Amino acid sequence: MAFSADELRVLRRALAIALHPMPLSDEDVQDCLRLAGSVDEAVGEAGRLRAFLLADLARYRNALPGSVTGYLELLQDALAAGYDPRPDDLAALRALRGRPLAATLLERCQVLAERSVRARLAGRSAGLAAPGPRSRLLALPGGRAADREPDRPRTPAAPDSPRKPGDRPMPKPSEVFPPRRRPASPPSEERAAG
Repeated sequence: MAFSADELRVLRRALAIALHPMPLSDEDVQDCLRLAGSVDEAVGEAGRLRAFLLADLARYRNALPGSVTGYLELLQDALAAGYDPRPDDLAALRALRGRPLAATLLERCQVLAERSVRARLAGRSAGLAAPGPRSRLLALPGGRAADREPDRPRTPAAPDSPRKPGDRPMPKPSEVFPPRRRPASPPSEERAAG
């Protein structure tokens, strides 16, 4: 995450205030709230990017063996971003281990998968609960977020209930990724009978 010079100035000031409490001006409070909003936005964007990367990785994995190069590149990117390889990834890499890059990735993924399983088992045996979702960052108590009602989880509508005018239905995969059209073959010359 990168901060602009303005954001760094606000962050420095907020840290100084946290270390040496003093009354805040309205401008300082607004700057802190804007910075908190920017951080929340960046975290949300990172989550959306991660979800897109994982969906893309699954599409390439499902299109194997024709998408080997793209799959291996995406898997490397996902691993660099902290992705825990799934059993489908290990099976795909085992099928592709004739390629040097796939063999290297298979070794790396097996180590990561083993670590992940051990960590989960250690967490269960210690009676630790899985961490919950991250809550919204609040820079200062009593800020803008305190004025709003807490977000309530939305209950999904029953399948046969009518949709509200503002609700949009979930698009079908064929609407998001339309099928490719094959190029039309050149028209054959018709010979005139004569």
